[in-house]
Amino acid sequence: MLFSDSFRAARWVRTLNLVLQAVLFLTFFGGLNYLAGNHAWRYDLTHQRRYSLSPETLSYLRNLPRPVRIVVTLTEDSDNAEVAQAFQDLRGLLREYAYATEADENRKITVEYLDVYQRRREADQLGIDETDRVFFLCGDKRRTLLPAELYDVANRERKAFRGEQAVTSAILDVSSPDKKKIYFIAGHGELSPDDVDPVRGLSLLRDALRERNFAVDSVKLDYTRRVPADAALLVAVAPQGRFQPLEQEILRRYLSDNAGRLILLLAPGQPHGLDDLLLDWGILVDNDVIYDTGAENMTEEGDLLLRFLTRHPVTQTLIDWRLQPRIGPARSVRPDPGRSLGNGLTVTTLAATSTTAWGEVGYRMQGFHEYTPGVDIRPIPGMEPRDRLGVAVASERVPVRDNLPFSVRGGRLIVFGTGDMIGNSRIADPANQNVFFSAVNWTVDRDAQFNIPARPIERFQLSLSAGELTRLRYSLLLGLPAVAALLGLIVYWTRRN
Repeated sequence: MLFSDSFRAARWVRTLNLVLQAVLFLTFFGGLNYLAGNHAWRYDLTHQRRYSLSPETLSYLRNLPRPVRIVVTLTEDSDNAEVAQAFQDLRGLLREYAYATEADENRKITVEYLDVYQRRREADQLGIDETDRVFFLCGDKRRTLLPAELYDVANRERKAFRGEQAVTSAILDVSSPDKKKIYFIAGHGELSPDDVDPVRGLSLLRDALRERNFAVDSVKLDYTRRVPADAALLVAVAPQGRFQPLEQEILRRYLSDNAGRLILLLAPGQPHGLDDLLLDWGILVDNDVIYDTGAENMTEEGDLLLRFLTRHPVTQTLIDWRLQPRIGPARSVRPDPGRSLGNGLTVTTLAATSTTAWGEVGYRMQGFHEYTPGVDIRPIPGMEPRDRLGVAVASERVPVRDNLPFSVRGGRLIVFGTGDMIGNSRIADPANQNVFFSAVNWTVDRDAQFNIPARPIERFQLSLSAGELTRLRYSLLLGLPAVAALLGLIVYWTRRN
């Protein structure tokens, strides 16, 4: 009886011990999960801290005024290798944005991957019908990023991933309660953002600007007699008549006194009446039409290819990707050689023709046109860009204090010597679209770079000959199993003896 009682007691002790071990085991892992869920700690072990947001971005996210929804239409299995790579680079980055804000419902960033073909109804509800893009939605505001905007490129090769800069900028833009407003000047026969005509319409440009979180409207300066107070930028596209002196004075005061921003697209053959304003900003617009005898500088349709681009925020992407804007009839635009220096005015030729082009003054005459020395316009010797006619010029005025640049906002003006570059029939061209949107971003200060370093892209390439590949194949197929078998025999022999 004593033996059986002790045996029964031992069995109960053993059972209790197993139960306690199970309880301790479950409690231990339950505690770990609780700590992981409520007191998570993460550390980025990658060399370039690939999966960490910068302190500047985290500071912005902590003060985000409204939640932002990010919809990605990039796909991992895209036929375009660059799009598939952008998806891989972006997925980990967006995960960090969502993680950094998941504890705050009022400032939460949500990320969603949407196939616009398989989930057509949801895409229609969001107003999204384009693939290979990243959409940032916040209330009625939205902004779009393209894969090309996520990288620094040199010689058409991606050198660094600047996705954090682009994503942070887009989040701050759509979450801001204010929307930048662009006014298109009307009243002189300009191209209209409400017109759907392929040649005279800007409806596609209007939609693209709204997609990039800009508000678009029109203004007649001779009627309002002032620039609207909420104007972030004024744009005049191919005016067919002269601006009145009063309108020119309104624009002058807007640029100089209010640090205004203005983009002019002036078609050849049309008087514009803004000569005094342009001279005040160090720009000359000639009354000519550019001709070029070089076949490689013209398209089969007779469009002019801009061969020279100066490094500038407006043209940087064009240079990186080796894109060439193609434009219709154009007039020469150049810095005024007689402008005064040292007054805080910086004038830069953004785009120019080839060295074989000239400005035809007698363009109204019928027949074959050729360069006439002393009459037609050629580049001024010694002026940059050498031996080329400018087609686009940017001018920026920075206020000066005690002969030193003073870091406050100044006026910005860009003049294109063509009127149809952004019409409905041309805006689909990637180069034309890029140069205009870059001009818009620069004028409204969207080009400002955050203090967030771009992450270099590290590439590893394994180059093996046919013989080396054969040896590697046999090593993997036979060598590794042979090593495992040898280790097994050694263990077996050791245990036997």
